[in-house]
Amino acid sequence: MYDPSDPRASLAPPKPGSARNQPAFPATYARFYQSEPQERRPGADTWIVRGQTFVVLYSAAEGRQVFERTGQGDEYVLLIPDAETRAVVEVDGTATDIAGFSVTFVPPGDSRIILPEGGRIVRLFTAAAGDLIAQASNAATYAAPNLAIPELKPWPAPHEGYRVRSYSLAVPPEPGRFGRIFRGSTFMVNYLEPKDGPRDPAVLSPHHHDDFEQCSLALSGEYVHHLRWPWTTNLAHWRGDEHEHCASPSVAIIPPPAIHTSQAIGAGINQLVDIFCPPRADFSAKPGWVLNAADYPLPADGGDAGGNG
Repeated sequence: MYDPSDPRASLAPPKPGSARNQPAFPATYARFYQSEPQERRPGADTWIVRGQTFVVLYSAAEGRQVFERTGQGDEYVLLIPDAETRAVVEVDGTATDIAGFSVTFVPPGDSRIILPEGGRIVRLFTAAAGDLIAQASNAATYAAPNLAIPELKPWPAPHEGYRVRSYSLAVPPEPGRFGRIFRGSTFMVNYLEPKDGPRDPAVLSPHHHDDFEQCSLALSGEYVHHLRWPWTTNLAHWRGDEHEHCASPSVAIIPPPAIHTSQAIGAGINQLVDIFCPPRADFSAKPGWVLNAADYPLPADGGDAGGNG
């Protein structure tokens, strides 16, 4: 259910799925600002939280830091939310300078992310990164998988092959376009337009997904994540409504088919980033919504398993 002013009101209705026949799967609310990091080393703390198909690493670093990845099986994402943070990504002996306020897709294989002067970064890996998945703060939540979510199938490799591809987030808003969306072969990242002050409570956007999770990363401000699970005929499957307050930095992982909407309530700038793994087919089908669509082809089936609604 979208307000007519919301660009998502033009999306096709979600396709029926099997999620409504399953027990209600729980959401995750990872409040990094009040929890211990999963990785701690001199000058750098990293919080790790997972979804069924992905894992999020949020790192706060001081001074020069190096984050290495060896034998990475698929493409991953580096998100730098602050303009003053600079990075270097090294792949196959080639160093690429990465500006702040950017999203970068890093190819499979061995790579190094170097922060010359520290800063905060977010890295996104698929669940194929078993070593990272095992460290997640909510690993126990996924001891049994959510049966509504299909097996992850990466989208095709980029045109001209894998390489470091970096995109500035400094993209002005455009009427009819929803946020600032970039996609790779494994992830879609929507760096939403910031909310200056609280969101109008009369213009919320409760909606649901039948076969994929939504990861909402709060980088600044405060939010209330409102969730409601549909009832089934089995009372044991029911789950009560949730209205979870999350300041920043934090992550909310919203399972299908929970009806959900996120309400900015902070007095200053509220910045949310929505993350999907694999990319969403419906967003990809909207002309002009995916800002780097020319670099990454669609699957032969259009990506139907990658999200509807």
